[in-house]
Amino acid sequence: MNTKVSKPILVIKFGTASITLPSGEPDVRIISEIARQVSEIHSQYRIIIVSSGAVGAGKAYVNDYKGTMTQRKAAASVGNPLLVGLYASYFAPNKIYIAQSLCERQHFANRNKFLQLKETFEELWSNGIIPIVNENDVVSDRELKFSDNDELATLLAVGFGAESLMFCTSVGGLLDEEGKILRNVSNVNEVFKFVRTDKSFLGLGGMASKLTFAKLASRMAIRVVIFGMNQPNELLNALKGEAGTLITPGKSTLSARNRWLGSGGLVSGTLRVDEGASKALLKRKSLLAVGVTEVTGDFEAGEIIEIYSSEDEMIAVARARETSSAIRTNLKTVNFEVAHANDIVLL
Repeated sequence: MNTKVSKPILVIKFGTASITLPSGEPDVRIISEIARQVSEIHSQYRIIIVSSGAVGAGKAYVNDYKGTMTQRKAAASVGNPLLVGLYASYFAPNKIYIAQSLCERQHFANRNKFLQLKETFEELWSNGIIPIVNENDVVSDRELKFSDNDELATLLAVGFGAESLMFCTSVGGLLDEEGKILRNVSNVNEVFKFVRTDKSFLGLGGMASKLTFAKLASRMAIRVVIFGMNQPNELLNALKGEAGTLITPGKSTLSARNRWLGSGGLVSGTLRVDEGASKALLKRKSLLAVGVTEVTGDFEAGEIIEIYSSEDEMIAVARARETSSAIRTNLKTVNFEVAHANDIVLL
């Protein structure tokens, strides 16, 4: 019998402001520290690094750069190999190789594509290689607002069943009203009041984004840490719970398939349900059209949807059994099934 135990998965996301200089160029001091500290834990984890900063690294090569969508895509196409090259050069002294992985949302929406992505990562890990992940901005058909890669990192962590998800920020953690780092958070909803709405000078995301996805990850039993890279060995200390903000994970017994479904994948629409339907869902019942009060978005049967309560709280994600138009037409139809219980994941 094979008694080998797989190493836990660790996803580390680095935001633009945390790894770049004010000019937008990559901060080689920070990237060298990332490589050094990650190398120290490389033997203990299957590691994914999600790194922003491609646009900042490449924008100097785009003439008369004004930040238009086309220019951002061009900058990303130049900046991605430059950024990956830097990571490769600083990991090389530790004899650790890295691989570039440019992901698109469709890779998470389709279960088969997602499993192929996971199989590729498993092959990389088996060879001691660390994937450096970024969104494939060059062919993205929507604005470059992937929550500054927070969502991408969370989709990977939840779908792959990571033990820990780490968000690196320029401020080093979640700050309270006095500007001090909150060391431990057990209820994410209680700390949204501390979030500032302004953004970093280069990033598209913010702390609200990180908390939103931290909430999802913690519900899926993933340990979430928000940390910085401004103090010695801060990544290593944060992983041990000795720096940054630790968000306590909840408990989850979801299967791998339902973890993938629960990550939201590529959400195509939303439903709002009444109190009766909310109670039925909590009892692991299927969702019927008579309990749906609002349908938002256009989606096909089989696509992923979010389900909200009458109090505007997201309570589940599901794979739709019917199209959005069919659901709208049959809101008053008795026993018209919108989503089967086996395809609903409670949050």
